[in-house]
Amino acid sequence: MMRKLERFENLVQMFFTRAREKGDKPFLWHKSGGKWQPTSWAEAARQVASLATALQDLGLKPGDRVMLVSENRPEFCITDLAIMAAGCVTVPTYTTNTERDHQHIIENSGACAIVVSNTKLAKTLLPAAIRSSSARMVIGIDEVRAGQSGTMDFHDWNDLIARHPADPDAFAAGATFRREDLACIIYTSGTGGSPRGVMQHHGAILHNVAGCCEIISEDFGWEDEVFLSFLPLSHAYEHTGGQHFPIGLGGEIYYSEGLEKLASNIEEVRPTIMVVVPRLFEVLRTRITKNVEKQGRLSAYLLDRAVAIGGKKARGGVPIHDQPMNLILKATLLPKISKRFGGRMKAMVSGGAPLNPEVGIFFESIGLTFLQGYGQTEAAPVISCNRPKAGLKHDTVGPPLPDVEVRIAEDGEILVRGELVMHGYWRNEEETRRVLKNGWLHTGDIGLIDDKGRIQITDRKKDIIVNDKGDNVAPQKVEGMLTLQPEIVQAMIAGDKKPYMTAVIVPDPEWTAEWCAHTATPCHFKELSHDPDYKAAIGAAVERVNKDLSVIERVRKFIIADAPFTIENEQLTPSLKIRRHVLRQAYGERLDSLY
Repeated sequence: MMRKLERFENLVQMFFTRAREKGDKPFLWHKSGGKWQPTSWAEAARQVASLATALQDLGLKPGDRVMLVSENRPEFCITDLAIMAAGCVTVPTYTTNTERDHQHIIENSGACAIVVSNTKLAKTLLPAAIRSSSARMVIGIDEVRAGQSGTMDFHDWNDLIARHPADPDAFAAGATFRREDLACIIYTSGTGGSPRGVMQHHGAILHNVAGCCEIISEDFGWEDEVFLSFLPLSHAYEHTGGQHFPIGLGGEIYYSEGLEKLASNIEEVRPTIMVVVPRLFEVLRTRITKNVEKQGRLSAYLLDRAVAIGGKKARGGVPIHDQPMNLILKATLLPKISKRFGGRMKAMVSGGAPLNPEVGIFFESIGLTFLQGYGQTEAAPVISCNRPKAGLKHDTVGPPLPDVEVRIAEDGEILVRGELVMHGYWRNEEETRRVLKNGWLHTGDIGLIDDKGRIQITDRKKDIIVNDKGDNVAPQKVEGMLTLQPEIVQAMIAGDKKPYMTAVIVPDPEWTAEWCAHTATPCHFKELSHDPDYKAAIGAAVERVNKDLSVIERVRKFIIADAPFTIENEQLTPSLKIRRHVLRQAYGERLDSLY
């Protein structure tokens, strides 16, 4: 039976309503002492009300901004809700931010209080906070040690909750914020320049939650959903999709122990829904393929047949002569893979960046329902999502969510209108006027709408490469194809105002180790980049991709990167998108020398 999310006036009201319905049932889970430990809905509601009371007692007023710097854990969710319940505005911030990043966000947001999870994160945060003109207090979730506090007041998160007992029902009744009121300021991760503060109102996030709940209800059935939270909660995608969406569904949230333990966490938790970025799907695809190949020739053959049949299905249907093999796969290979993903996964949802359709087809082929979504922080963030009901087509990002208007401008730019659209950038009227015109969000993405109302993204408007002949090249398409090769883990192409495309390539470390072992070559990465045989092997992978590209898209020459693109060297955003302007600064001269 289809269910619709009831209308809520604010996110706090939605949470307290679900907490009242769920009572002592588990809500938030974290790993401690090797075991998963739950926090019930009732206990979370008590902590939210108590912390909100404490924030008000500390002198915080409605509309005050409170910065939240924490890894994914139950306290993040409780703090976020408490800040909003106190009438304040949450400013969630990446744990990977530098001192300079923190300085910019504190000053720009005017945050007067900061909640930080531990001493390690406080090391880069506190110098910025102490120098700031607005911050006057720091609340440590765990113990936070500071060498010198200056004029800053320090408080203990647990102590504040213990000293301010509060009635959740009374607090729920007092949550009278309106849908148009500001809920949070989320700073975009900045693929080009300083982060901008996106003002997300309660209605924008609630609109997203309602649309996503409708998709789950119509296409999969809305039951007791279990989420595994992995992406940073400071990112709009996880903040809405991995926190407020589960709250709307009345689901349970498990907090992953990190990338290294993600696979085992999935098997233990057995999630029903996961929201993930494309890069992780590409990593999972590579790992699954290698694990299957290690099981012998028969398993590798079965996987190849599964993917081949999946490709045919995506193009229109499985021929009758493939049906016997399909039955064999369902009885042998596919249950084993399903078990690795917990055995009850309804859907894996990809968002945050474009995904190569081949990756989507791969996951569908091995029996996992794979939905690609599309959105922007400026739209809270989900604009559209693929859904079985509309017909899955992996080169599209599905139809818009309910009550979302989408149109294509004359230059191909995707425009979006609806309650989900932000009210603007915090303290940045110039940028707000540039992207918001007559209520329409100018996404900066180029695309089209097919005959079934599904959106197809062709590229970022500002990322399009224009060669010296005026031809347009979509870099993300080419980069996606390059990183599907076993030899290549990351890539950035260049060629603006040039006669042909060039690339910076990061070789896959596992493939590199195998190549070194096979050729009896010492595995010293910097020396390998000058090894002609090694470069030729990578060049062969580039040529395989070139065969499927048009003349103007083909990569004629490439260089090998000095190191992988990472968040730490600022060549990746925290949501794992490449920062083109940083990579151009690092490799621009060497790329220019290829012409």
